[in-house]
Formats: sequence, structure tokens, C-alpha cells
Amino acid sequence: MIYLDHAATTPVKPPVLEAMLPYFTEYYGNPSSVYKLAQRNKKTLDDARAVVARHLGAEPKEIFFTSGGTEADNWAIKGIAAALKEKGNHIITTNIEHHAVLHPCQHLEKLGFDVTYLEVDGDGLVTPEQVEQAIRAETILISIMYANNEIGTIMPIAEIGTVARAHGVVFHTDAVQAVGHLPIDVKAENIDLLSLSGHKFYGPKGIGALYVRRGVKLPSFLHGGGQERGKRPGTENVPGIVGLATAIDLAYQDLAVKTARIKTLRDYLIDRIFERIPYCRLNGHRHQRLANNVNFSFDFVEGESLLLLLDIEGIAASSGSACTSGSLDPSHVLLALGLPHEQAHGSIRFTLGEDNTQAELDLVLDKLPVFVERMRSMSPLYEDFVQKNS
Repeated sequence: MIYLDHAATTPVKPPVLEAMLPYFTEYYGNPSSVYKLAQRNKKTLDDARAVVARHLGAEPKEIFFTSGGTEADNWAIKGIAAALKEKGNHIITTNIEHHAVLHPCQHLEKLGFDVTYLEVDGDGLVTPEQVEQAIRAETILISIMYANNEIGTIMPIAEIGTVARAHGVVFHTDAVQAVGHLPIDVKAENIDLLSLSGHKFYGPKGIGALYVRRGVKLPSFLHGGGQERGKRPGTENVPGIVGLATAIDLAYQDLAVKTARIKTLRDYLIDRIFERIPYCRLNGHRHQRLANNVNFSFDFVEGESLLLLLDIEGIAASSGSACTSGSLDPSHVLLALGLPHEQAHGSIRFTLGEDNTQAELDLVLDKLPVFVERMRSMSPLYEDFVQKNS
């Protein structure tokens, strides 16, 4: 199989699995207990917290482990809304956020909160000026993703953070697609809250974290025991946390070298698709995008059908977010870029990983133009289009 869906999930690296295994069978103690077996794991959690903090430019006490990015997003957004509801009821976000941000915002609207959904430009960008113009006296939270999961566009997070800090508004970023792939410094970028998920950078599923800047008052999202300093109850997922820390450590080793290699493959794939397939569009910013992201729309093609043809050949890709893959609706991200429904339905996302090779991409490039042409040959709309433009 040629796996090109790393934005959906990544395989657990062997060193990550190796680090996790003893905590299932040998070091199985509950960190909240007092005997040596348990206290050993308490130190393990402290060490893992310090590793994650170091790679974000944070302090260990600012890292809270969660079940993943969705929980972290929900906790950040609903938590700030609850903590600051006496101050104001206005939240600013964008119309291309992951549903783990959009749906909590929509839930809060039902409770009386006012949410501004900033529109992005054709490349999927919002500007710091847009954010500043949207701020009102009652604004309590700005939540803007670091990098988009579908089109790969990287937002001007540091500049937005500067605007938020200047106006005294809490700033949250969903960095699920960015952590482990981009250098991040929460202090330098004026980020107050940041969500991440381990399975996006070769760690295990079911484990993530929320960075909470010291001084930001965030109430508990769950209620129960006193774990995570009373903020996130529930017996800690020690194997998962060990895996998360190991994975983020590996991700940031030689990051510049790995990024340059993947970016070269990305640009190779983009250029060859443009060369070999007419009437297509690259979605997202051409350069200000994640190093591994390639998202194309092909006119007169249905994306899901194209995915099935690729899958038959052992090529795994996607037509958008894995969290909405069962939906028949076109991507809300692509519609926000201004694409018509039929073009949004014809989109394919390839997301590369560290093990992908140019030889694999050449195999994809051998199949993809053939499949696109086959599907277009069955479209009377395409035949009419060609005749009118010939």
C-alpha cells in the first residue's frame, strides 16, 4: 500500500511502541497511589510533561494531558466561555476550523454566546487585521487553527497572537496538524491555549494535550478525581502519555531536514499533477502550507469515486477531513474558499509522511491521470466543456 493520508493519522513508530510496552505489563501502577510501583509512574508522567512542554516553549505545569485534540479543543472553548461569561459573550473564530472547534462554538451559540466566523480568502487565510476589526468590548476568546487539516494553509499565528494580547483577549489555537511538523513557541507567539494530538505525529491514538498559559483561569471540563492537578480527572493513560512524549521528541529531531525532504516531494507531486492533468486547482496557499499537504480539485470528477479507484490500486488518500469522510456534503473548507459545490466534490487530499518516496509518487502519477480521464469520459458535461473550449 502507498499511504498518503498522514493528516488523518500516522502509524506508531517502532521506538514509540517500544517505549510504551512496559507500561502495559511491567510498570502498570496507578500514579495516584503511594507505593513505589505507582510513584515510579508519577515520575514518568512528570518527565513526559516536561518533554512536551520543552517542544512548545512552555512550562511543565502548563501541560494537561487529554484524550486527544477534540477534547482539548472542547475544553479550551467551553472552559473559557464558562470562566469569562460575566465579562463577555463574544467569540471569534474562522469558517474553516475543524469541527472540534466549530461544533463547540455552535453549541455555545445556543446558550446565548455570539460567535463571529471570519471568512478566509481564496487561499484559506485570515489576516491579523480581520481579527482586530472583529474584536469588541465583550470579546472573550479568539480561536484560530494553526494550520488547516484539509488544505494545509498555515495561519499567521504569531501576528494574531500579538493582536489578541494587545486587546487582552484569550487566544486559543487548534495546533493538531502543526505540532510535530512546525516549530512552535507558545510564549513568543502569544498563545494562551493550544491543542495537540499524538496520532498526528507517529504517536498513539487516544492521547493529546492542552497547553494552558499560567494565569489563564480554565475550569475543569470533567469532574471526578484530582488527576492533572484537579483539572482533568481520570486515571492517567500512562502508556499513551509515554508514547506521546516519545513521539514528539522524535518528531522534533532533525525537523528542518525532514521538512525539507517532504516539501521537495510535495512540490514534485504538485508540479507533476499540473503538468499531466488539465482543469485542476490546487487548494490552499501555494507556499504558506504544511510541507506534506497536497489538495487538488479536479473539474468534472467526483472525489469519492476517484478515491475508490486509487484504493483498488493500493493507494490511500482522502477527500477531506477523516472526521467527516462519511458525509455526502462537500467540504465546508473548500466551500469557504469560494469553490462551487461540484468542484468541492471533486477534491482529493494527499498528505505525505516521512517514509514516502518519489518512486511511490511516480506510481500515483501513473494512475491518477488515467483515472481522472476515465471519469471525465463518462461525463456529458465534460464533453460539452471540451467542445466549447476547443
